[in-house]
Amino acid sequence: MTISLFITCYNDTLFPDTGKAVVAVLERLGHRVEFRRDQTCCGQMHYNSGYHGEALKLMRHFVDVFDNAETICTPSSSCVSMIRDHFPKLAEKSGDPSLATRVAQLIPRVFEFSELLVDKLAVEDTGAFFPHTVTFHSSCHGLRSLVLGDKPERLLRGVRGLNLIQLPESDQC
Repeated sequence: MTISLFITCYNDTLFPDTGKAVVAVLERLGHRVEFRRDQTCCGQMHYNSGYHGEALKLMRHFVDVFDNAETICTPSSSCVSMIRDHFPKLAEKSGDPSLATRVAQLIPRVFEFSELLVDKLAVEDTGAFFPHTVTFHSSCHGLRSLVLGDKPERLLRGVRGLNLIQLPESDQC
């Protein structure tokens, strides 16, 4: 399968190794990963700040860039939440029915990394090894909007050598 990687603006700026790790996992599982160089931002920061016109421009660009992508993966539950929850609202407000159709067709192909692995690819063992003790705290968007449930933890439990410690109140933002 060809998977288009959407690296979010904050991943790119603050955590650039995240994208490299996602590519390594997906390629190890036998998938082809592409990076569309024209990608920018999903518009979440603009939308959340009330700059809906700017968010609409970014949404249109996102749809143009990923329109023909087979599967789109991003390691950001907040960006997937923006795409699923707010792109349809922005497209409807735009008054452009073709944009609303394109958004509706795009959404089923957009996945947060853990849901892509567990739900679409039926993978819980990525072949990873990490001999350390860790804990995990879900993002608020992963918990509340995407309802990822235990998918990230199921993936972590599949990592050989990993000692996963339960974080108290991990269901709280």
